[in-house]
Amino acid sequence: MHTELRSVSTRRDNVPSHCDTGTTCAITIHMPNPHAVGCVEKFATFFSFLLVIITFPFSLFECFKVVQEFERAVIFRLGRLRKGGVRGPGLFFILPCVDTYRKVDLRTVSFDVPPQEVLTRDSVTVAVDAVVYYRIKEPLNAVVRVADYSASTRLLAATTLRNVLGMRDLAQLLSDREAISHMMQTNLDVATDPWGVEVERVEIKDVRLPVQLQRAMAAEAEADREARAKIIAAEGEIKASKALREASLVMLDNPTALQLRYLQSLNTISAEKSSTIIFPFPMDFLKCFLSGSGPSIPPSLPV
Repeated sequence: MHTELRSVSTRRDNVPSHCDTGTTCAITIHMPNPHAVGCVEKFATFFSFLLVIITFPFSLFECFKVVQEFERAVIFRLGRLRKGGVRGPGLFFILPCVDTYRKVDLRTVSFDVPPQEVLTRDSVTVAVDAVVYYRIKEPLNAVVRVADYSASTRLLAATTLRNVLGMRDLAQLLSDREAISHMMQTNLDVATDPWGVEVERVEIKDVRLPVQLQRAMAAEAEADREARAKIIAAEGEIKASKALREASLVMLDNPTALQLRYLQSLNTISAEKSSTIIFPFPMDFLKCFLSGSGPSIPPSLPV
């Protein structure tokens, strides 16, 4: 660090001061460049090169490293990030004793969010679990900006799941899972973006309700179905009565239609395998008994 003391002459007008010289002192502080390489670092790097040359060709096994197509390597030299960003895929060179590196997998990773006890907005306790799919899009940020991106993403997913479900009712939780998953994915993606993590998909796996609540919901659904069934049966009776009324009017105008309907009923009954015996009996024979007079006997013919 370099400090410089300079005397600067300025003129001040209408400014009360106890000093009549009109002179102020300015201190300029030059901060060291954080990217500058010190003497110790240069000596350590030179010593590492010398070690590689002395142990050649055996040192090549420690100097050349390989990363796969789905991996990237972040290299540090004496704790400082090396220029050029990440390395890979393929072969890259490091110096023993002074260079360290970390591999980052770029493939999509999935993990299960443990079941979370959530209190919904309508004060119902449910247990919900989910599955999250994410991948690394910025390997440098995933190594430098967060200590463990995997554990941090898992903890954040569990917290986000509780926060999102706490703003929904039980009916919305059971019927609108897609919107909840999309909202949770958006929140996670925004929160993990500084870490170089991209959340690709979030799915709600299971919603477990208390046993008493399941029984109450089943009883409510059964009562609702019975009520709808009674309403449908009543509507059917109304339509049937109207149809029978229209049929009776048609049969009243044409007595032959009544006889045809009677015969059709007999045919329907006889088609069934039953022990019932039906004897057709005309109603005209009963009129005389209903009127109280016996049947009229025709007069005899003279011999």
